[in-house]
Amino acid sequence: MRRPAITSISHKKPEAQSRVAKKLNTDPNVKKDKSRKKDPDAPKRPAGAFFVFMEEFRKMYKENFPDNKSVSAVGKAGGEKWKSMSDSEKAPYVAKADKRKADYEKALKSYNQKANGAGDGAKDDDSDRSTSEVHNGEIGENEP
Repeated sequence: MRRPAITSISHKKPEAQSRVAKKLNTDPNVKKDKSRKKDPDAPKRPAGAFFVFMEEFRKMYKENFPDNKSVSAVGKAGGEKWKSMSDSEKAPYVAKADKRKADYEKALKSYNQKANGAGDGAKDDDSDRSTSEVHNGEIGENEP
């Protein structure tokens, strides 16, 4: 009885990588930038209704079980309680989440206006100084 020949797959991997790279029009040896840098000044996304609920639930759970240090136990208990709640019981958390979302959208809109308007020479609403006061020193410095 003849045994099948054992072949190594390692010699096929570079070919497979190059085929995939050709399909994607990329070089297999070049690593992609995983994510672009986030602006630390950008507003943070708001928590959803479940996470608003979990903020309060963690406090209650910690009071009832002060010896429990397990994060997963708190999460599991919170998830089970959330699933067992009716829509009317969830309503206050949904309302808080909606309010946070509206506040976030306002903050994001003003952030984007500041970020986009900075290059356009748009005037900052928070400034008490007039444009002539701001540019007054710049014009006089270069002239004799």
